[in-house]
Amino acid sequence: MTRVQTPQATGTEQGKAATPGWVSFVGSGPGDPGLLTVRAVELIQTAEVIVTEAPDHVDLVRLVLGLPLGAEGGPEIVDGGFGEDGQPLTHAARAKVVVRHGKKQRVVRLMTGDPFLYASGPEEAQACVKAGVGFEVVPGVSSVSAVPAYAGIPLTTKRHREMAVVTCGEKVDWTAYADDRTLVLLSGVGSIGETAAALIEAGRSPETPVAVTRVGTTTEQQTLISTLAAIAADVRSARIAPPAIIVIGDVVDLRQTLSWFETKPLFGWRALVPRTKEQAGSLSRRLREYGAVPEEVPTISVEPPRNPLQMDKAVRGLVEGRYEWIAFTSVNAVKAVREKFEDYGLDARAFSGLKIAAVGDKTARAIADWGLRADLVPSGEQSAAGLLEDWPPYDDVLDPINRVFLPRADIATENLVAGLIDLGWECDDVTAYRTVRATPPPAPVRDAIKTGKFDAVVFTSSSTVRNLVGIAGKPHPSTIIAVIGPATAKTAEEHGLRVDVLAPSPDVEVLVDALADFGASRRLAMLEAGEPVTRPSERTASGRRKARAK
Repeated sequence: MTRVQTPQATGTEQGKAATPGWVSFVGSGPGDPGLLTVRAVELIQTAEVIVTEAPDHVDLVRLVLGLPLGAEGGPEIVDGGFGEDGQPLTHAARAKVVVRHGKKQRVVRLMTGDPFLYASGPEEAQACVKAGVGFEVVPGVSSVSAVPAYAGIPLTTKRHREMAVVTCGEKVDWTAYADDRTLVLLSGVGSIGETAAALIEAGRSPETPVAVTRVGTTTEQQTLISTLAAIAADVRSARIAPPAIIVIGDVVDLRQTLSWFETKPLFGWRALVPRTKEQAGSLSRRLREYGAVPEEVPTISVEPPRNPLQMDKAVRGLVEGRYEWIAFTSVNAVKAVREKFEDYGLDARAFSGLKIAAVGDKTARAIADWGLRADLVPSGEQSAAGLLEDWPPYDDVLDPINRVFLPRADIATENLVAGLIDLGWECDDVTAYRTVRATPPPAPVRDAIKTGKFDAVVFTSSSTVRNLVGIAGKPHPSTIIAVIGPATAKTAEEHGLRVDVLAPSPDVEVLVDALADFGASRRLAMLEAGEPVTRPSERTASGRRKARAK
């Protein structure tokens, strides 16, 4: 399709270019992927070429596209920061790269922050105009406003209505900023001593509050609060390095009450999620909401049964009306039966007249996604035991058929089958899928697990405990161990692990909430003791035991 650029986009008659390519200058924001605009995500998903600006843009693209590390596919990614010789590209050289690809392909030019705000977007867009390449601009969230907001510092208030943004890379006449305006300094870390001295000499109070926030909007964010008189020494002492945003003015004092990001209960915690890839999504999302950095390490691979004949026979029996009940004890079981139905060209209508049981709410939702409704979900504990508590005994008058179809994993326990038999039912306990131990994670991950570089491990089943220890070794004693229920806790203790967090109910979101409560209590105890707030990975096991003993 020929793309036509309107004169409005460039303000020139060259906008009528008939080139097949197109360049979208897209602001990636200051670092948090959640700050990407909807339009930015749409363009990244359809781009043929993506020209990056920062090293972390590659991971950002993979996250948007849902591509795991090392996976093939996706758009061509071109480094817009460095050339093939490893040297930094000039603005002109970078513009040539963008134009060369933009003449024949759909290009997304990813730019940190906003393309037209303290960036090289205007120069590169002018190069597109000169070459007759159509373009568009997708604004991004600028670090100028986003980083202070994530630090809990508003740039304007009712009392402070004016602000100025100053780039410190060139000589600045600081006497022009001697009033009480809020100042936002870019590229100012290296010269902060000279800047502070110049502002004091110009008339600003030495006690004027200053905030320096590095790698803002990411879980590595760190904010230093000081004054004009002390900021140079404090920056040296804290070893603050770029990238950082500096805010000068009375608005900095509001951070004491408005800090919301760095005070999240699991802020910056590196959390290991040992689950199947298919199941890790909701748990990881919940961890991110509390400020953690989840790292998914598959410990279990879900595979079809070795002998599918038993499952084939059971599904045929279901269609023929051989069962009164079907009981799903996991989302994987629902998925396995659904896939078998699709193989046979069947749909949910085959469940007509059949009663459906689900072990818990998550499994019931998976059933609902299929267009079905679970007739029985435990009213109490969401487990096989809870299911048995509510399961009705067989009644030869009310129940025309006394058989239950139970599609489960190959390692499922016998408790449910035994309980159903005691209630008078006959069970076809069928292996619907196998759980196979995954391959060991990369050596750096194994080392991180053993040496305490993870702050927490979140176990969602006994098998994840056994398999993680089997493929990667035991987590370090300093690592917080969170488990989904008593059975998982028992397995963890049998493997020599100390359980710190036990979910009050067997639900992954409840489990993460419990871990967050633990983190919040731990943080509060440190503050009350006058200690700096640190993560578990930053403290030795012996130090942690001493702290607990107080």
